[in-house]
Amino acid sequence: MNDSRIVPVFQALAEDVHALGVRVVFGLMSDDTAVLAVTLDGLGVSFVGARHENNAIAMAEGYAYATGELGVAVIGRGPATANGLHAAVAASRMGSKVLVIYGDAAVPSGAVNTIGPDYKGFNAQAVLGAAGLTCFTAASPATARQTLRNAVAAANQGTLAALLLPTNVQMMNVEVSGEAMPPPVVTTRPAGARGQSIDAVVALLGKSRRPLIVAGMGAHRAGARADLVALAEKTGALLMTSARGKDMFHGHPYNLGILGSFSHAMGRRMMDQADCVLVFGAGLNFLTMSFGAAIPQVPLIQVDSVRAHIGRWTTADVAVVGDARLVAEQLLAALPERRAEDKPFHSAEILASIAAFDIARDFEVAHTARTVDPRALGVELDKLLPRDRNVVYDAGNFLGVLPYLTVPTPGHLKMTSEFASIGLGFGTALGVAKGRPDTPTVLIIGDGGFLMTMSELETAIREDLR
Repeated sequence: MNDSRIVPVFQALAEDVHALGVRVVFGLMSDDTAVLAVTLDGLGVSFVGARHENNAIAMAEGYAYATGELGVAVIGRGPATANGLHAAVAASRMGSKVLVIYGDAAVPSGAVNTIGPDYKGFNAQAVLGAAGLTCFTAASPATARQTLRNAVAAANQGTLAALLLPTNVQMMNVEVSGEAMPPPVVTTRPAGARGQSIDAVVALLGKSRRPLIVAGMGAHRAGARADLVALAEKTGALLMTSARGKDMFHGHPYNLGILGSFSHAMGRRMMDQADCVLVFGAGLNFLTMSFGAAIPQVPLIQVDSVRAHIGRWTTADVAVVGDARLVAEQLLAALPERRAEDKPFHSAEILASIAAFDIARDFEVAHTARTVDPRALGVELDKLLPRDRNVVYDAGNFLGVLPYLTVPTPGHLKMTSEFASIGLGFGTALGVAKGRPDTPTVLIIGDGGFLMTMSELETAIREDLR
């Protein structure tokens, strides 16, 4: 029995997207992608419309961040592709799984063009590729579905994949057999470190009396919190995080807050006394490192599951490739016990000083007749806002407020500054709100970024995004 069907390419692709489990896409309606968007909606994949392409792509990335699922945006060709370029570049750097489906110019048919100039003419493949994006073009009906699978597989690696759909290929027919087949899901199991690496860390820690552990978003995603706390207890270490790992140890007596440009006085003072620093799942960029001044000239051990991340921006003395939680477990098993007198960072005096420290009193309030000190505002907002919240930050000079607003976990904090561009926060916050409707989402945004994107206020109302 032959159950094959002849359907337009746009319908076959819409059915494949639906088969992936995607139930929401973001975008801005365009004549180049309208048939795909309407078909998706008819299959039960709701189309959340933005007021600008940048915001639509940011919404897809925010949704992917909030849910861990594939975030999908559907964008037109030509000027629409150009409009969304800086959001696409930013999304490609944030580690979320994002697929952007673009309309594209018709594939040449060989016939004489009697229609006239293509006012949307734009070499999307060249421009997006030059911007560092991974591009896939569905050049024919026969290859369109496999091209979609390839793009999704790339996006599932934690980046942005751009799928270009020529307008005429979308309308051509293709034969499909059976049910839509989603791309295979490739899962990688976390791995620990090599024994030699663990031995090197144990030997180095054996010479250290005042170690300090720094955790980043990678440690949070690995579920390493409890093991890092146990490691701090065993070694006599204190705890800090990167900005993206913020509040991973909130409330713990060893917690010193954020390392680097967002550090408070107690964190800087204790870091200056450290004689060894262990970093788990943090990139150590120039902000985390305060342009090289955040960590003293002591041995630096960097643990990351991706070898290329180690030493990318800061030289590591010992590189340990492995999952943050598993490496912490290995170290806990390999390290000997320490006497209390060999844990000077855990002395009653130091722990009392940390407990007595109040970040709200770590600065002199500097209101003026016309302005409010954002640090003081952050302290008050932290009291007023519901504790269970997502906090999304646009980029800009107001980011000094970040240390004063707490979040339940690092996964509830979203920064959008990977491309140093203002104006991506609003769209991202709407995507986070769509992905987590039961948790209030708070957007922190400057006047410039807000004025650039305030049209999305209408999107929040129209789409009922809280």
